[in-house]
Amino acid sequence: MYNKMWHQTQEALNSLLDKESQKITEPQRNQVFIFQTLATFYIKYVQIFRNLENVYDQIIHPQKRILIRKILDGVMGRILELKNEMVELEFTEFHYFDDIVQDLKLAPQQLDIPIPKYFLKEKLEVIKGREKILAQILADTGLEISHTEHPVKGISLEEAIKLIQIAERARQGRLRALFMKQIFLQEYRARQARILSEKIADVGAAALRIQKVWRGFHQCKKTEREREEEMVFLGMNPPPLFNEVSMTIIQAEKVTLLRNEVQMKHEEDYREAMVTIKGDLQLIEGPDIKENLQDQIRHWLIECRNLTGTFPNYPDVEEGGSAIIFSDKTPQQVVDDIIANQEEEEKNKSKKKEKEKEKKAKKDKEKKGTKEKAKEEDEGWKMSPSVFLPTMEEGNNTYKDMWKNKDESWNFPQDYDPEMIKEEKRKELESEIRVQVDELMRQELKNLKLAVNREKELPVKTRKKRGKNEKKGKKGKREKKGKEKDLTADRSIESLYKELVEEGLLIPALKVSLSDYIGEYSYLGTTLRQVFIEPMPSLLDVRQLITLYGILPLGSAAVHEKAPLVKSLLLAGPSGVGKKMLVHAICTETGANLFNLSAANIAGKYPGKSGLQMMLHMVLKVARQLQPSVVWIGDTEKTFYKKVPSVERTMEPKRLKNQLPKILKLLKPNDRILIVGTTHRPFDAELHSFCRVYQKIILVPRPDYASRYVLWKDIIQRNGGVITSALNISCLAKVTDGFTQGHIVQVVSSVLTDRRLRQQTQKPLIAMEFIAALSSMSPVYQEEEESFKDWYAKTPMGKKRTLALTEGNAGKEKGKGKKKAKKVKKEKKKK
Repeated sequence: MYNKMWHQTQEALNSLLDKESQKITEPQRNQVFIFQTLATFYIKYVQIFRNLENVYDQIIHPQKRILIRKILDGVMGRILELKNEMVELEFTEFHYFDDIVQDLKLAPQQLDIPIPKYFLKEKLEVIKGREKILAQILADTGLEISHTEHPVKGISLEEAIKLIQIAERARQGRLRALFMKQIFLQEYRARQARILSEKIADVGAAALRIQKVWRGFHQCKKTEREREEEMVFLGMNPPPLFNEVSMTIIQAEKVTLLRNEVQMKHEEDYREAMVTIKGDLQLIEGPDIKENLQDQIRHWLIECRNLTGTFPNYPDVEEGGSAIIFSDKTPQQVVDDIIANQEEEEKNKSKKKEKEKEKKAKKDKEKKGTKEKAKEEDEGWKMSPSVFLPTMEEGNNTYKDMWKNKDESWNFPQDYDPEMIKEEKRKELESEIRVQVDELMRQELKNLKLAVNREKELPVKTRKKRGKNEKKGKKGKREKKGKEKDLTADRSIESLYKELVEEGLLIPALKVSLSDYIGEYSYLGTTLRQVFIEPMPSLLDVRQLITLYGILPLGSAAVHEKAPLVKSLLLAGPSGVGKKMLVHAICTETGANLFNLSAANIAGKYPGKSGLQMMLHMVLKVARQLQPSVVWIGDTEKTFYKKVPSVERTMEPKRLKNQLPKILKLLKPNDRILIVGTTHRPFDAELHSFCRVYQKIILVPRPDYASRYVLWKDIIQRNGGVITSALNISCLAKVTDGFTQGHIVQVVSSVLTDRRLRQQTQKPLIAMEFIAALSSMSPVYQEEEESFKDWYAKTPMGKKRTLALTEGNAGKEKGKGKKKAKKVKKEKKKK
């Protein structure tokens, strides 16, 4: 099944790579067409990524998994590149593909980017070990996060007896009341029976009354059942047993676990086979390879001697030794290269004169280059070159050559292929033996020179070496200047880690997955943008950006090194929209360490300039060593205050303001460190320095109606509530306009107590219970949301976006004006 899925996905990828190679060469001017092209590629790559991620997680052949992983990382990186292209084209972080999704006949859920499971699976033991160490340090220092326990007060013996007496008397009173009620009902039934016995019994009337009641009851039940079936058919109500886990799903989960076990076993067997097969090859084929290499090199030495009259200089180890001479070349080609080198030496003298001519030619080329650039601008937009396309093409070609038409009928258990391992290890073995052969042949060449030519090696010129050393020294000095000084060279990473935990700068991340950030898609985004109205992003759009900018680059080192680098991220939005939850979700999904450098958390710690430098050095050193890492700055507007309030002056909130840009400069592509800031009052900060530090700004909105509907439903069920027809969730979603996810969670947890959950069978939940709890909370009003929009419009990306929208409106008005002018001319001609 998964092999078939892989073959189908590879075919789709092959066709997509062909289309993309054609589109890159074609310049375009129409911005709408450009965006449609980029969005189509983006959506198709997302579909391929979803399939490849599933295949890589479940396929058990170890050698196939290596190739799939390579292609998977390539596709992941290409998705990030296309996203970057769309951002630069439209000057916005949020994009809507409603029309394209409809044309491709896809559901909106298929645009959701999955988080590869290998991010955690491949380093599960490391993460568990780190969590144990962190918990141990917290327990030793007394900083362990303990569950809130209510203190129990002791009472005297007399008070305890009194309480027991009260409870016992209440129990007896309830029993007496129940007994009296039964006696009263018996007497009432006897009295009614005496009254009825006095009347003449009409059997027909009694039967008619019974029929009426029964038929009415039966019809009501039938109508209710038909209405329920209709609602299920329309998709407005869940089917029966919807919340219960079916046996098929349980069986599928068991099969998945078994596949994972087999996968691990095959991986271990593959690693062992790599070692054993290489050892066998060394014993059997090693001597033959050594003899062939020696014969080949001797033949080359003799040919050179015959052609030039002297023995050639043997290539150094740094240059690659004899591998440079014989890399995919026949002996005749090697001889031709020697003759060509001699001719080049003769031409070197005449080259000096040509250099002056080349300088003049360069100037002319530069002038031509400026003209060509101007021509390119006139030609239109071209897609920027991709770093990941060669990787995907290489993986695709490897698939075609090795796996597409491979007969695997002999390999039913999908274990490793020994012949493929032999091919790989032969090359490794040859390179290892070549190093030994080179040492022997260098000595042999010296002996030949002494014996045959009676030549002595000329002493190596010291001037050249000095020049090289001087250059290296200069480079070294430059590198040293650029590098950061190690202030803790005498300390181990374990001691630094422990100190950061004790100081509260390294904190345990909450176990929250990104899928817990619930929301719904925005279905009107494209429609609103066509009318030049900027829609407010939905919660799932925010979740998508967190995956693209935070989780995928941090999870994969290969992607982080080559993809468009995102060093810092800002989450801005009102209180309670889940900004802190998203930070913890990034750490949970990637297994990252969480460093808390919020102004309130670092207040009073490591005082002075030297203390601050030491703190940041320790944080960066541990973050690099134990990457991936997330540096979280909560209430980050305090770090960039326009004016510090008098109440907060003692905590020095602006300590990190000048240090953060320096930290960002120190971060390189191979450092998987992400700085994440969260703020609910961005307008209190200096905008210029704020935007200089945070590379990407994501506006987190309050939930819309669709998201609130999903939130109410999911949170009630998670807290043990049962949703019945008596509970109108649509009404709750409508009434709670302006309330955030935090408000909804707080209300549900306050209403659904243990006692209320036990009463659900007799007393189903209704909307009024939740609305009563909401009345004491203040929502996020429209004015506050508008203030966030206005602030975002002042950021660099917001300014570009507003400018693009105004230009679009102006172009639209001009177009209308031209049409009106044409109509007027036509009317005049008619008259």
